[in-house]
Amino acid sequence: MSLFNLFSSNKKYDVVAIGDIVTDAFIKLKDANVHCKINQEDCELCVRFGDKVPFESVEIVKAVGNCANAAVSASRLGLSSALMSTVGNDQNGTECLEELTKNGVAIDYMSTNNDYPTNYHYVLWYDVERTILVNHAPFPYSLPKNFVAPKWIYLTSMGENSKDFHKVIADFVKAHPETKLAFQPGTFQMKLGVDALKPIYECAEIFFCNIEEAKRILKVETREPLELMKALMALGPKNIVLTDGINGAYAYDGTHAWFMPIYPHTPFERTGAGDAYASTIVSVLALGKSLDEALRWAPINSMSVVQQVGAQKGLLSRQKLEEYLSKAPEDYKIKQIA
Repeated sequence: MSLFNLFSSNKKYDVVAIGDIVTDAFIKLKDANVHCKINQEDCELCVRFGDKVPFESVEIVKAVGNCANAAVSASRLGLSSALMSTVGNDQNGTECLEELTKNGVAIDYMSTNNDYPTNYHYVLWYDVERTILVNHAPFPYSLPKNFVAPKWIYLTSMGENSKDFHKVIADFVKAHPETKLAFQPGTFQMKLGVDALKPIYECAEIFFCNIEEAKRILKVETREPLELMKALMALGPKNIVLTDGINGAYAYDGTHAWFMPIYPHTPFERTGAGDAYASTIVSVLALGKSLDEALRWAPINSMSVVQQVGAQKGLLSRQKLEEYLSKAPEDYKIKQIA
């Protein structure tokens, strides 16, 4: 039986993630340096130019990328999820589809393309941080004919040729008020700019990015969270979640703003922390809970993910996540800041 026939094609899913699926090769570097500017924020990974640079190990992780990570996260938390993406007609693509199926993610809306290979990225892993070499194949983007309006669309990283497709998604969401849109932009979507993606911003139920990405999107220098969230909300989204790495995260619904600290942990490898955070919030909202409650769940999944290599191994089941929540330290509390 074809993998494409394993799931019903007319099911209404809780979450459908849309974006580019990828295989990641994690290259653990031994001999490198990190150089930062005086603010300790604008850092560069440096290796010897024109030389042979030793590495410690390579680990291949199939069926990842923001969209796949979100779909797997939702599935682990007990929601019905599907992925809308494209793979090449190659072994890598076949293995990605198999991995999605193994993780309980429906592949009704997956397609195979004969012109380009499945996306393959290289993750330069040094200490606990990662620098990712990305290349999105110019796959054509379109909504499949069998697409059924889900409870949530989780829109995230796509290639440079995806501009027109964003208008298609925005039109679909406007025509289907039963569907809510979560938007977590990727590298190329941020490069496209606010004006190009105006319809998406305007119909987003919730928007996710980190502080540095917010500065880039808004073309500002301030790092003040509430100021950034208000400026992002002015673009159209109803809710904003702004992450700040180990410093915690912020959220704003237009009336109230909150700060949520991280769940205490020692990271091993940070890939997927942001995806886990954002996708957990969407999943908790899809379960009918409030934004402030979702903010209590998200750091736990993010904490678990960074204990493993790759973005999916550490994703928790709802039962396991609730166990962590019940054992949370006293200072693990949400704080209203506005």
